[in-house]
Amino acid sequence: MNGIYFSGNGNTKHCMETFTKATDGRAVSIESLEALELLKTESEIALGYPTHYSNIPSIVKKFILQNGKLFCGKKVFIIVTMGLFSGDGAGLGARLLKKQGVKILGGLHLRMPDTIGDVKMLKKPMSENTAIIKSAEQKIAQTAAAIKDGKYPKDGLFFWNRLAGLFGQRLWFIPTAKKLATKLNIHQNLCKACGKCASICPTKSITIKDGKPVFTAGKCTICYRCANACPERAITLLGKEVLEQCRFDIYAKSL
Repeated sequence: MNGIYFSGNGNTKHCMETFTKATDGRAVSIESLEALELLKTESEIALGYPTHYSNIPSIVKKFILQNGKLFCGKKVFIIVTMGLFSGDGAGLGARLLKKQGVKILGGLHLRMPDTIGDVKMLKKPMSENTAIIKSAEQKIAQTAAAIKDGKYPKDGLFFWNRLAGLFGQRLWFIPTAKKLATKLNIHQNLCKACGKCASICPTKSITIKDGKPVFTAGKCTICYRCANACPERAITLLGKEVLEQCRFDIYAKSL
């Protein structure tokens, strides 16, 4: 099965590549032109994304809505990565996709290392993060084998999952997420104006003006990609300083 994914810091990319390889397909990013080509030609695809504050990333919502006609009539299997728990992470995408005329094949929830690097919550030693990744890979392998027999998991797709996601997390986190989307902090005293943040921002919320990065509120998808890639650790969202840069490529060195 071929797959389209959005990945802020590499977790979802790794999971989708592992899944598509196990199901004899290929994985492409929604940020590439290949994503639309895949969407046009395939009748059955996997869609992968992380949960951001227990919600579907705004960039993924936009992709689905802008390409509703291409999604119509497709069969979609949803893969969701999360730092701890989302309740209905797959259900969020499923409900939106159904409105576009999509048949949902199933959902897969995968716990991966967290990507919030400027606060202490969810922080784990490297050995534990490695174990989390290996557990996710094992679950992907089991899922791929089941799918070849026509059996799809239904993670996050039931009514009680929706209740758990809504009352357990989203009612608390949605106001926080809305604020964060407007409050990215670029600490100019640390910034060396290398431009990397602007070049990798998936929503082009950061641009370079007069040799300095400038954040424009309203489009940020809260993926933490810029904060976790900045060479000077000059970007924060929740905290005041970057305690650890959380990217899959860093954790993968210990696999």
